[in-house]
Amino acid sequence: MGMSHLEKAQARLTQALEKLEKAAEAAAQRGKASAVTDARINALTGERERLLARIAELEEELAALSSLTHEVEGRLDGAIGEIRAALARQ
Repeated sequence: MGMSHLEKAQARLTQALEKLEKAAEAAAQRGKASAVTDARINALTGERERLLARIAELEEELAALSSLTHEVEGRLDGAIGEIRAALARQ
């Protein structure tokens, strides 16, 4: 004996519910993946900001060292000039 209309409708409903559950599970997995991706983006953005701040600090240190190096070079040049002048007088 074949399936009644009610049994066929019930089978279609069961299949539809199974498909819906699978779709809901897939959407939940995508949501979790999206949350992980968002967290990673936030972490990378924070790291980028820290690195940019560190680069700015290093640039300031470089400028200070460059200025100091220039000053030391000037003093050494002056001292060498004075030594040469003193040696020339002897």
